[in-house]
Amino acid sequence: MTELLWMRMTAPELREAAARDAIVILPVASLEQHGPHLATGTDMVLGAAVAEAVAERLHAAGQPVVVLPVVWHGLAEHHMAFGGTITLDQPSFHALLKGIGASVARAGFKRLFLLNAHGGNAEAIGIAVNEIGRDTGLACMGGTYWHIVPGAIAPLLEDQPMLMHACEAETSLMLHLSPASVRQEKLPEAVGPASSRLPGQPPGLHVKRSFAAITRSGVIGDARRASAAKGAALLDAIAQELAQLLADPALWASAARSAAPDRAAGEG
Repeated sequence: MTELLWMRMTAPELREAAARDAIVILPVASLEQHGPHLATGTDMVLGAAVAEAVAERLHAAGQPVVVLPVVWHGLAEHHMAFGGTITLDQPSFHALLKGIGASVARAGFKRLFLLNAHGGNAEAIGIAVNEIGRDTGLACMGGTYWHIVPGAIAPLLEDQPMLMHACEAETSLMLHLSPASVRQEKLPEAVGPASSRLPGQPPGLHVKRSFAAITRSGVIGDARRASAAKGAALLDAIAQELAQLLADPALWASAARSAAPDRAAGEG
């Protein structure tokens, strides 16, 4: 079986993957509180699992692909009041992503996808995509997996419209992927508000927030009807749609044209 994980490959194997124009997937997550019932590494588990499931489908379709180890430290200031959370500041997080992107480019790869698995990273991922592309010439894309393929998730949920936090979706995925990380006796307590926005906060308005001011349980959504079967279905649906997206040559061609625009504009 072909190895797809960067950390299990040798340097010559990675040089060969770069020569074959492999897509590099970087899962980006966080180590943070996930209510009374889920382990703090939930986003790490889910980010790595989605990245690997996407890679398996791309490989099966004949697309060379490599998955980097998950970036486990993210922007999680809004969870700090609950304890159990590690956060970076914005400059450190940004520098980390840019350093990884530069290393990927120096290793000979031309395409990078930042697969985000933590909502607090979303805006920073968008900025990193632009700057990595500009500074390295990589065709770079990225985004938060449930924002990219919401249509794969919503039909499989019963009590909420979208993946939230420590919710029906994340708990189901963890029951499928890492059941020992779920404290099932705590599931009756695993319910919170239906939104992470403060009362009266409209879309588009940024407000300094702490989850402790929004949810007593640390949960956004309702995990009580989570199941392993639902988690398996969610992982398959998410991975299928993301793999189809990353297999689109037109998207990568557009990203490549957008890389390093200042240098391109100055030619001639």
